[in-house]
Amino acid sequence: MSPSPVELRLRKPVERAIAGGHPWIYRDALLPFEAPAGSIATVRDGAGRFVARGLVDGDAIGVRVFTTRDEALSKELIALRFARAIELRRLVVPADTDAWRLLHGEGDRLPGFTCDRYGDAAVLGLDGPGAEAQWPLVREGMREGLAALGVRTLLLRRRGPDGARVEVLEGDLGEAVRNVRERGMVLRGDLLHGQKTGLFLDQRESRYRVRSIASGLRVLNLYSYTGGFSVAAGLGGAKSVTSVDIAPGAIALANETWAANGLSASTHEAVVADVPAWIQQATKERRRFDLVIADPPSFAPSDAALPAALKSYRALHAACLGLVASGGWYLAGSCSSHVTRELFLDTLDESASRASKVLQVIDAWGAPGDHPRLLAFPEGDYLKNVLMRVTD
Repeated sequence: MSPSPVELRLRKPVERAIAGGHPWIYRDALLPFEAPAGSIATVRDGAGRFVARGLVDGDAIGVRVFTTRDEALSKELIALRFARAIELRRLVVPADTDAWRLLHGEGDRLPGFTCDRYGDAAVLGLDGPGAEAQWPLVREGMREGLAALGVRTLLLRRRGPDGARVEVLEGDLGEAVRNVRERGMVLRGDLLHGQKTGLFLDQRESRYRVRSIASGLRVLNLYSYTGGFSVAAGLGGAKSVTSVDIAPGAIALANETWAANGLSASTHEAVVADVPAWIQQATKERRRFDLVIADPPSFAPSDAALPAALKSYRALHAACLGLVASGGWYLAGSCSSHVTRELFLDTLDESASRASKVLQVIDAWGAPGDHPRLLAFPEGDYLKNVLMRVTD
């Protein structure tokens, strides 16, 4: 990294928010400046007093804050933060599990960087141009901790205009599709071509909830991806499970995952289809399920997309509720930080009225403990799950 940080000045009084732990300084809170993304930045207030040190980012986020102490943004600092992140996982990751998030960016005070473990492989993820420019230093700071965990292969996942690009940095990946364990359940994820880094590790607790209530139920898993919810239901004793996803590759992995857990193919219906079209046809056929799970891709990638996203959630919920047998369950999820918990609950309330259903909220939760969120950073509260009983 550059030995001489660029000096930036605040033009808005955001010192208290930064000192309280918010990891972003928006560009409009700073006096105009020119510096390449990835430059180390020292941020001072109007009187020249030290406020924070971090990385210059791009667009709306001017600086991602790494420390509010006047200390070097160094490999040693990163190694310390990563060691603390690993210690937290020792406390919160359940037994018989070898896939989890090792590093959760802002939540672990290394903003812009994530790292997911899949057995002896790990995937380093980058968010923003600052991370793109400075990942080698972060990788060096993580080296000792990864080795101690037995991680032999490291992949790098970058965002690009045409989607994510993944490359092997170190080690021998072997097969891109890997079996991992989650509370003893086998999950199969494609580390090179899959969504996110291969699996949706942040839905671990949701899969556990599904497994705990599935006994004897007819289960529908919409936007099923590789079938994590489906397998959880199967292992929980579901009478039947239907998985629906538009991606043939995802459905193929869902079938493989089902088989890898020793479950009977006769109880699993795996369908490649557009979810709204499939729901429409199932509604015409008067199909009913005792548990419907809907965890779609983000409908709101930006604030500008929020009105359309809320409309889409309302339509999805109403359609799903029409498929739930009276007294059955509906598990609804949203992975967009732009959709607040209050707004998401509002879409459920409005949809219940539209579908002439009564919803009884049994529980609501977010991401598990290996995806920590800073209290001062509401933008990090992205995942919402609501489990409800449905009656007429």
